[in-house]
Amino acid sequence: MKKIVTLVLLTLITIGLCAQSETKKDRLYSNKFSVLAGLIQPLALGGGNVEVNYTTKRMIFDYSHGFNLNPPSVGDFKTQNVVLKLPITTGFGIGYRINSFLDIRFEPKLHSFEVYHKDDEKTEANKIKGYKTFTLGVGLYYRYFPFRNSNSKFLQGITTAASIRWWQNVGSTLSNDKFSYDNKLTGKTETLKAANIGFGNTPLVINMGIGYTFGGK
Repeated sequence: MKKIVTLVLLTLITIGLCAQSETKKDRLYSNKFSVLAGLIQPLALGGGNVEVNYTTKRMIFDYSHGFNLNPPSVGDFKTQNVVLKLPITTGFGIGYRINSFLDIRFEPKLHSFEVYHKDDEKTEANKIKGYKTFTLGVGLYYRYFPFRNSNSKFLQGITTAASIRWWQNVGSTLSNDKFSYDNKLTGKTETLKAANIGFGNTPLVINMGIGYTFGGK
């Protein structure tokens, strides 16, 4: 509970500080819809991710959906010769636009995990355990429009987005956020804690996306 309160307070304080320093100048790409695809998911995790967002002059709202992700095993997962699959990771964000390109968001997310022995086919019959985790986090996003000064409104809409996020686990469907199972490869009864969604089984998530913002700048 303390983690939840801390994350929410940090986000609200940051948004408040940004609001105090805002200028009257309108943000570019206000009142626009954007659709973006993440690049890390297909290039490194064997899956995909789609994000839809809407900007007002000061706020940004988004919904993202990742699917069929296969993160590398690290730590206890690697030691115990098991692998993870994420059929779904989904959620939304609400944020403040610091300027036309930079924004900070508060992001509740839901992640569905499946655990398998290494080299087993990832089928329902082979699944060791399935569970869900819930995260609350903050994200810093920089959206770049390489052709924003073009005379073509179509080219003005081409969008890239770099992001760095901290998605902290705040709960799971597991009892005490862990489970035990009989590992056929080690011959032992092993215990695993609920996985984190980010790099190296941490809450840190970094990505780059590419897509399109409709309506030009």
